Amino acid sequence: MIRLRMKSIPIIREEGSDRAYVECASGKLPVHTRCSYCMNCKGIQVGARVMPSPYEIAYSQIKGGSVPPEILMEAAMQFNSLVRDGSAVACDDEKGHGYTPRFKSRL
Repeated sequence: MIRLRMKSIPIIREEGSDRAYVECASGKLPVHTRCSYCMNCKGIQVGARVMPSPYEIAYSQIKGGSVPPEILMEAAMQFNSLVRDGSAVACDDEKGHGYTPRFKSRL
């Protein structure tokens, strides 16, 4: 078994809101709209466990083709639930590059 060295970035919650942020190499970023789509995000720490990012799992299902929208929508809902219950983001950005998009834009 290969064990990755990851850093744990605490989730900062906004008082009276559902917004959650992390302080990473790119600055203060929203977890729901940046970490979820970042190549460096490997999971969310919930209690003593690090739960793998649902996007990591969905991304592994891409085999040169397109992924059905249902897979990505399910990953989004699962990620939001993990963030709600979690305390930190598991990040493998050892070089300090910060936010790196997981999916390339076609624009």
